[in-house]
Amino acid sequence: MTAPDFDAAATFIAANARVLDRRRFERLFSSGQATPVRDAVAAYRNADGGFGHALEPDGRAPGSQPPAVEMALRILNETDAWDEDLVRGACDWLTSVAPAEGGTAFVEPTLHGWPHAPWWVPEEGHPASLIMTGLIAGTLHARGVSHPWLDRATEVMWTRMAQLTDVQAGPGGGYEMFGMLRFLQYVPDRDRALGVFDRVGQLILDKKLAALDPEQPGEVHGPLDFAPEPDSLARALFDKQVIEAHLDHLAHAQLDDGGWTFNWLAWSPAAERDWRGFLTVDALRTLRANDRLADAFSAQLK
Repeated sequence: MTAPDFDAAATFIAANARVLDRRRFERLFSSGQATPVRDAVAAYRNADGGFGHALEPDGRAPGSQPPAVEMALRILNETDAWDEDLVRGACDWLTSVAPAEGGTAFVEPTLHGWPHAPWWVPEEGHPASLIMTGLIAGTLHARGVSHPWLDRATEVMWTRMAQLTDVQAGPGGGYEMFGMLRFLQYVPDRDRALGVFDRVGQLILDKKLAALDPEQPGEVHGPLDFAPEPDSLARALFDKQVIEAHLDHLAHAQLDDGGWTFNWLAWSPAAERDWRGFLTVDALRTLRANDRLADAFSAQLK
């Protein structure tokens, strides 16, 4: 198989991915319309304005959860299918379940009794999560949203990052960094964001959160997880040769069935299939953003 093989990826998505990810693929790579993506996202919406029903594959509960809201907003943003009514409803739901300090918890206890990944554990005391608050707030800032939930979440992020002196080594710290990086990428106060990044971004290197060897096994995060696009804030932390090596590795990580996969625990066959469809679209997006698509591949996208 050439790397990457667009036809094989398209066949994998058609055979295995959710309707949502098929619509993402169509929108991003085949001049698809925004409305079908919006409608596919809306199918996971609850009456309370939040999202559930395994929109985020690791949570199979029907009730609304912050990770499902995060994924809904991310997909609406990346596909330019942004919908003010859906976004407002999601922000209103986040307000209704917000921790006392503001922001959002990682997961809500309403998932109890439903299938979910073993790491989906509500934190004692219901604190704001750096991961989820940062990811959601960053996407909302990218779209210039104005909402009371975002105002409080922004203050939570500034306060927590000002107090941050360390992060957990290994994958856990990487996930926290994802929230901070998306927030810092898009929050409007650019001078403040860059100043904070100079301090907290260095923790990626100091705590060895990024696996610089593309072949390192296990549940690790590579530089492209922190800096997937050329204008990502964290891109400046990595040598060009390192980024190029990881792009080579990503291009050649396409499996014989045409899709990409992940390096964390596959706890559920349904979740595994859902994630593979989502991540196959993501892999193609990252390769295209970095001008790493073969000429033949690029021609098929036109």
